[in-house]
Amino acid sequence: MTKYFTEEHDSFRQSFRSFLEKEVKPNIDQWEKDGQLPRDIYKKFGEMGYFGLNRPEEYGGLDLDLWYGVIFDEEIARMNSGGFGASIGAHPMLALTHITHEGTEEQKQNYLVPGILGTKVGCLAITEPSAGSDVQSVRTTAIRDGDEYVINGSKTFITNGVLSDFLVVVCKTDPDQKAKGISLFIIDRDTPGVSATFLDKLGWRASDTGEIAFDNVRIPASNMLGAEGQGFIYIMQHFVSERLAMAVGGYAASEYAIEVTLKYMNEREAFGRKINRFQVLRHRIAQLSAEIEMVKQFCYSLYARYAKGEYLVKEASMAKLLGTQLADKTMTQCLQMFGGYGYMEEYPLARMFRDTRLGQIGGGTSEILCEIIAKAMIDGRSYK
Repeated sequence: MTKYFTEEHDSFRQSFRSFLEKEVKPNIDQWEKDGQLPRDIYKKFGEMGYFGLNRPEEYGGLDLDLWYGVIFDEEIARMNSGGFGASIGAHPMLALTHITHEGTEEQKQNYLVPGILGTKVGCLAITEPSAGSDVQSVRTTAIRDGDEYVINGSKTFITNGVLSDFLVVVCKTDPDQKAKGISLFIIDRDTPGVSATFLDKLGWRASDTGEIAFDNVRIPASNMLGAEGQGFIYIMQHFVSERLAMAVGGYAASEYAIEVTLKYMNEREAFGRKINRFQVLRHRIAQLSAEIEMVKQFCYSLYARYAKGEYLVKEASMAKLLGTQLADKTMTQCLQMFGGYGYMEEYPLARMFRDTRLGQIGGGTSEILCEIIAKAMIDGRSYK
């Protein structure tokens, strides 16, 4: 019980952790080898209501407060698979979020309802080979042709980019414009002209990350998501929630790494005593734990403000910057405490070390986050 969590929240955490321990954890190693998640795990999440925690009841959601989503992210991080967390999280956090907020009633019935059930899986396609953090420079075009739009271009580094059923795609409807020329579209996977290939990654190996090509893909004009030319605004609005979630993943994964490392330190002996008795290692754990708690409480305070409707661009950028940097630091130092075993794939720190590195790249690089913060702090930029 804290100022943020109630007994109901705690009960949810316990039941969700039990679900993960039963349905997910025993299968993680196999999914890491497969390079993808099986479709039945999405359906199991859907059956339990986990994809609809914060979604409207009229579409099958539970309409719960955002603290259930925080618990969701914290517990997912304990599975020690960045790929699993990315795929199972990108579907509701990225794809379904845009459909919830920008979708028409027909779009919600066709994609949000089955998305909450886990019978349809979505992805969000923004990044391109020549446009990552600079969203305004995307080159994929959507040109109006009567009652249709014709899509041409490519996307890369897309989580769920190969196996998802539908894609929320960022396109230029006016190639001569930058931000004002960007619009969003929903494209079904089986639409002629859509193709995708798997990308081989350093980490997040349980996630199907893909490169997607659009070759004269024709879709109905009704597949536009929201208003034409407003896509950039929609993306920026939802970056706050994505960055807060990645900050949570950073400190939660760090907490789990400390937990695993403490267990090892209590078992491993060197020079006639357990290594948890060596001062240098004890102080390292103390320092990391203090920093983790600071980031954690900062994130909680931001979620309390976010729940009240505050638009926290600067603060969410700070949280993701610190949370993902701390995760890198924690995994490096915890792996060191395992010695040579930390470098072995059969021990948990090897995967943690690989997976955590993407945190400072995806969802806005650390460099971009620093520039956002600098504009607010130095240039007086106000984000509204």
